[in-house]
Amino acid sequence: MTALTERTEVRPSSPSARSPLGFAGLIVLLVLTTLFVIGLAVSFGSVRIPVGDVWAIVVNRMLPGVFDVWWSQARESIVVGSRLPRALTAATVGAALALSGAVAQLVTRNPLADPYLLGVSSGAGFGVVIVTVLGFGAGMLGVFTVPVAAFVGAMVPLFLSLAIGGRYPQPTAIILVGVALAQVFSALITFSLLVLADERQLGSVMHWLAGGFGDARWSTMIFPVSALATVGTAMLWSARRIDVLQTGDDGAAALGMNVPRFRIVHLLGVSLLAGAAVSVAGGIGFIGLLVPHLAGYVVGIRAARLLPVAALLGAVAMVGADTAARSISSSLEVPVGVVTALVGAPLFVWMLQRRYRRAER
Repeated sequence: MTALTERTEVRPSSPSARSPLGFAGLIVLLVLTTLFVIGLAVSFGSVRIPVGDVWAIVVNRMLPGVFDVWWSQARESIVVGSRLPRALTAATVGAALALSGAVAQLVTRNPLADPYLLGVSSGAGFGVVIVTVLGFGAGMLGVFTVPVAAFVGAMVPLFLSLAIGGRYPQPTAIILVGVALAQVFSALITFSLLVLADERQLGSVMHWLAGGFGDARWSTMIFPVSALATVGTAMLWSARRIDVLQTGDDGAAALGMNVPRFRIVHLLGVSLLAGAAVSVAGGIGFIGLLVPHLAGYVVGIRAARLLPVAALLGAVAMVGADTAARSISSSLEVPVGVVTALVGAPLFVWMLQRRYRRAER
C-alpha cells in the first residue's frame, strides 16, 4: 500500500484537451480501441477465431437471424461461454481501477495514491483466506462464494478506517489508518497461509492474490459492473466539484464546499469501486496508479476529461494485460498482476523521471 503523508500541489491544466483529435474524437477513438482489443482478446487462444467471426457471433446472439450462421456451435460456445465474459470482466475491472485511482489522486492531491489506499486489497485477500483456509462459508454461495467473501473482506478495513480515522479533523488520518490496517490484514494473510493452510489451499490463495480472470463468468460480472455503473457514474457527475478541490482546501471551502466530507465520500467511493474489482480479479496492481498518469499526459488533469479517459485506458490496459498473461506460456497461465507489475513499474519510473527532469528545467 502507498503511504500518503505528503500532499503534492497540482496545477490546473488548460481547459482544452491536449489531444489533436479534440476531446470528443478522443473518446470515440478510445471506445473503438476498447472494442477492438476486446475482439482480439476473444479471438486469441488455443483455438484461434477470426475477429470478424467473434463480432458476428456476438451480434447474432443479440439480434438472432442477422447473419446466416457459418461458424460451428463449438466456436460459439467458446466465444459466448468463456472468452467474452472474461474479456468484458477484464475491461470492467480495468475501468473501475483506473477511474478510482484517478479520483483518489485528485481528491488527495497526491500522485502516488491508488485505489487500495484504505486497505481494501488486503482486506479482500483475508476474506478469501477465511473461506479457503479456515472454511467459514465455503461453497455456501456457489460461484459467488469467493467474490462475496472478498468484497465483504474489502469493506472491513474501509469502514474501520472511516470509524477510527474519521474522529480526527485531518483527512490524512483516515488514509494513515487505512495504511496501518492494510499491514495488519497482510500479516493475517501471511500467518494463515504459513501456519494453517495446506499445499492446495496455499496455491489457491496465492493465485487469487496475484490476480487474474480465470474464474470470470457472466454471473460474477454483477459486482464490478454494478459498482462501475453506480459509483463510477456518481464520480463522473461530481467531476466539476473535484476540480474545485484542486484550488486547495481553503479555496474550495471559500467556495462553499465541505472539504472533509467531500473527500471522505469520494474515498469511500474509491474503495467501493476497488473492492468490487478485487472481488472478481484479485489484487492487480499498477492499473489504478499508472493509468491516471497516462490519461493526464493526454488530456491534462481536469476531472471531467481525465476520469472518462482514464476509465477507457484502464479497460484497454487490463484486457491487453490479460491477453498477454494467457499468451506467455502455452502450458501455464501467468497471473495478470505479474504482467501489470512487470510492465507498469518500469513505465511508472520512466514517467517520474520525465516529470522531474521537466520540473528541473
